[in-house]
Amino acid sequence: MNDSPARWEHFSHGADIGVRGIGPGVASAFEQAAVALTAVICNPDAVKPLKSRAFECAAPDYEMLLVDWLNALVYSMATEHMLFSEFEVRVTGTRLHALARGEDLNLARHQPAVEIKGATLTELSVQEREDGSWLAQCVVDV
Repeated sequence: MNDSPARWEHFSHGADIGVRGIGPGVASAFEQAAVALTAVICNPDAVKPLKSRAFECAAPDYEMLLVDWLNALVYSMATEHMLFSEFEVRVTGTRLHALARGEDLNLARHQPAVEIKGATLTELSVQEREDGSWLAQCVVDV
């Protein structure tokens, strides 16, 4: 396992936004991809971890697991008006268990960059990199 720090980033992809999570393991990469997805909507540093929400996903491969995980987050943001800032993800095979912490959207404090109503996730990639770290990325059309 790689011991370099986990991180997230956005990358340009035409009119859409690429989100990328990099971590020492696949679960960490999934956590960072979730932070990157949150950052499309709102600055994650402005979101207080006041409430917890558990997620479970299963899929035949890591790419589909990533899309199920991020779709579950988008659905929760859109229907429950939640924003998230902290994630604990456990991946076992092609099953994911996650705990997300955040708070209700507060327009006076959060200033969302886009309306949280849904997203289309494409161009999924989950892979181990040459340095032993893991990459989880996709393109988001909000």
